[in-house]
Amino acid sequence: MQQQIGMINPQVQYGGVQFINGPSVIKSPSPFLHGTRRAMNSHAIGIMLFVPWLLFLTIYLICATTMRYSIYRDLGERIYYVGIAIVVITWLFAINSWRRKCAHDPFRQHSWLLLAAISLTVAFLCGTVFGDMNFYYHTQPAHDVENLNTYGNKTAVDPSVTKGEAIMDAGRIYFTEAAHLDENKAMTFKNRDLYCVAPIVVGNKPLRSYDYWAVGVNCCSSRRGTKFACGEFANPHAKAGLRLMRDDQRAFFRLAVQQAEVSYGIKAEHPLFFEWMQDPSSVITNWREEAYRWHLMCVLGYFIFNGFCVTVAVVFFSKLGRY
Repeated sequence: MQQQIGMINPQVQYGGVQFINGPSVIKSPSPFLHGTRRAMNSHAIGIMLFVPWLLFLTIYLICATTMRYSIYRDLGERIYYVGIAIVVITWLFAINSWRRKCAHDPFRQHSWLLLAAISLTVAFLCGTVFGDMNFYYHTQPAHDVENLNTYGNKTAVDPSVTKGEAIMDAGRIYFTEAAHLDENKAMTFKNRDLYCVAPIVVGNKPLRSYDYWAVGVNCCSSRRGTKFACGEFANPHAKAGLRLMRDDQRAFFRLAVQQAEVSYGIKAEHPLFFEWMQDPSSVITNWREEAYRWHLMCVLGYFIFNGFCVTVAVVFFSKLGRY
């Protein structure tokens, strides 16, 4: 009997795969494979890896830097609105392509275009949120204080002599060595948070007007006469103040000062609010350094995050057979 090698009975099946004479045709039981596999869409992967990251970088820098104050502010606003337009247009193309289920789009697959719309939206929102946070906590306070004047570098300010109305534009103040906090006239105002104030004085004699106040949030109790424990209150070398730049807090500190006026029978004609410390310039430097660390962390972190998302998408699309 002549044996024929390589000939397999067309009726024999093994593991759900049917073999026939001649070139074999393999029918996979997987429901995720549709048609013939194609080469990986390297162009789409490259676009998805860099374009959302570049959008994030652009929006983040517009929101986080002093571009908001510079002569390029209008340019930044236009670029921001262009970013919104890019996201909206990408969504329109993605929705239209998904509805028609056609492959006539820049990515050659509506799956990639839908992913692009999602990625660009996430990049835009993250750039806005993280940029605003960095600007609000680091860039803005440093910039605002540096744009105000510094008093006391050559001649220290005496709170008992210099009136508050004479240096309303003070950002940093260096007081005389005799200056200290009068904890006996400390006061608080509670509105969810506890806003604490204590006058900055020289000696123990009553002042005609208490215009200089050290302030802090949630750093003393609400009981009258309690110890003021805000800023560098325990530092004997602390003789300076950094101007309060938070507009949302200033009104509550004013209310605390008004309560102190009524409770202690004093006047505060032009109250100025400061954080009590030894070296205000070092705080500004720390804000600048922290802003720079945020820049690096956000830019590199989002690139890694976006790369991870693209990798997951590639693996998922490979299961669907959509490259």
